[in-house]
Amino acid sequence: MVCSIDHLASAAGVTALDRGGSAADAAIAANAVLAVTSPHMCGLGGDLFTLVHDGPAQSGSHGPVRDGGPVHALNASGRAGSGADAGRLRAEGHRRMPHRLDVRSVPVPGCVDGWLALHARYGRLPLADVFAPAVRLARDGFPASPLLAPMAREIADRPGAGDLAGIRAAGDRVRRPGVARALEAVAEGGRAGFYLGEFGEGLLELGSGEYTRADLERDNADWVEPLRVRAFGHDVWSAPPNSQGYLLLLSLGILDGLELPPSTAHAAWAHALARSARAAAHDRDALLHEHATGLLSPAEIERRRALTGRGDLKVPAADGDTTYLCAVDGDGLAVSLIQSNASGFGSFLFEPRTGINLHNRGIGFSLEPGHPAEYGPGRRPPHTLTPALITRPDGSLRSVAGTMGGDAQPQILLQIITRLLRYGQSPGEAIAAPRWRFGSGTGFDTWRRAEGAVVELEDGTGWRDGLAALGHRVSAVPGGAFGHAHLIDVLPDGMLAGATDPRALTGAAIGR
Repeated sequence: MVCSIDHLASAAGVTALDRGGSAADAAIAANAVLAVTSPHMCGLGGDLFTLVHDGPAQSGSHGPVRDGGPVHALNASGRAGSGADAGRLRAEGHRRMPHRLDVRSVPVPGCVDGWLALHARYGRLPLADVFAPAVRLARDGFPASPLLAPMAREIADRPGAGDLAGIRAAGDRVRRPGVARALEAVAEGGRAGFYLGEFGEGLLELGSGEYTRADLERDNADWVEPLRVRAFGHDVWSAPPNSQGYLLLLSLGILDGLELPPSTAHAAWAHALARSARAAAHDRDALLHEHATGLLSPAEIERRRALTGRGDLKVPAADGDTTYLCAVDGDGLAVSLIQSNASGFGSFLFEPRTGINLHNRGIGFSLEPGHPAEYGPGRRPPHTLTPALITRPDGSLRSVAGTMGGDAQPQILLQIITRLLRYGQSPGEAIAAPRWRFGSGTGFDTWRRAEGAVVELEDGTGWRDGLAALGHRVSAVPGGAFGHAHLIDVLPDGMLAGATDPRALTGAAIGR
């Protein structure tokens, strides 16, 4: 089964499974299609995190794989170039990293390195076969989705936007020949075909000293130890820092020790989750960096749980543009993959030779002198990307899940996972249910907003009066973006139940 934001991507993933591919092949195939059809959310110019549950021993292209336990984490987030200079930005008057139209907010993209690392360990099909549906769509054309068309107007005048600049309405045919060439270069030449080929040469040209050839020669994909916490009788896993995945796990650990109401319809349910999320994340900007440790100790969870009863808990989300997808194959291999430009089309900069738009994940860096996440050469920025995977106590797979949503990703997943594990809701019920989130101006500044935390409510929640009575500042956000979440659940008899988010409009959960 494959779940993604786009039926074309999900279909490409299932095609890989039908041809004997693994869940890793399916996930890469789906992500490659999304890199073509959804450049407003993800692409070869962005970053990637993945969790893998390998179930029984798997035979990848390099032989059987099983070491260190059933769950593995892949961090394919890029690093700032050798020209990174926080002092220069401060001297120019910047207090925060530039949000758009500045190459200094563009770390070397890690997506392709992530695909290659995942495929090398778990893939079965040749990369050319995995990429074939994406290459065909990029070369022959695809219909602009109802989500892509309105966002494409934002980059209509940007140099290098190419065919994306010509989109006027949903259904318009879009061709991206540069992306087709880039995918073929990866299939034929591996990472050198991309990072040291046409794309890499264009990135060096655009960077004007921000990057060196050595920066592009450095692999951005690392297999790392995942984090986990026990909650509601299951182990929930996520990626370690520089991912903010610890916030999801910390929130669940806090919540698991609180008394919850019998139904999610009660405002007290949303209150308990919101307080847990605030206790977990109120100091995120000070703590989250690529070398952070010790964030999930039992003592720390207990300390933060005590904060949920305080009325003066200080907390200094809107759209974040990312895509999440998941795949499970017949052998029990499961992939939870999240891939992103950070914000919309990212930096609004396009690599000039292929037309690949570049992320702006560098906005996560700090410009505070001496901060552990200060912008600097070779450093990875703090990331909002939060993949999730759930196992039963015996280590068997229960679920893979994730969402887009910038800072709100842990908040959205907290609601979905609690509905699934604590209240026994089906994937469809948990995904479709109305949500809350803490308000944010950009989707990436939730925890530094001086005016305090406003709980924004999606249409249909019914919690407004109750939350206000419990002391929350509440705002209704009709039609707001509350994430595009997807989930595959493994039922006790081994059957798969999947759901894609109806907010995505074009999403699909497809099995075989």
